[in-house]
Amino acid sequence: MAKLNTHPKTHLPEAIRSLYQVHQNIDDSALLERSLYHLVLLQASQINQCAFCVKMHIVEALADGETQTRLDRLIVWRHCSDFSAQEKAAFAWVEALTHLQPQTDYQPLRVELLKYFNEQQISALTLLIGMINLWNRIGISQH
Repeated sequence: MAKLNTHPKTHLPEAIRSLYQVHQNIDDSALLERSLYHLVLLQASQINQCAFCVKMHIVEALADGETQTRLDRLIVWRHCSDFSAQEKAAFAWVEALTHLQPQTDYQPLRVELLKYFNEQQISALTLLIGMINLWNRIGISQH
């Protein structure tokens, strides 16, 4: 059986370029610390089980100065002291927006975020999480 080429990049290249531009705009805003930026991308990719993205975000995080120890322990962020309260608030937001559950109460999560981030940063974080979830799903669709 012939392998199908169903990658959106092939059939809708302008749409993919637009998605890259959205991601670039978030990155260019510099509203999020680089370390947090990488950890958010990695955490969502781990949750979504996108092997390609996990590998890519580990390489990028290390290149930007993140430590291997923190990358290794991201999966158990609630149970270790490697991460700041700010990072933990962001990780809880990543989980809530990646594991969509009807019973999730988002208000306490937003209140916690506001302790460490301004509204503009929360918007950037929310868009980043939405974009990585989209990229993960595109990647997974090609496995």
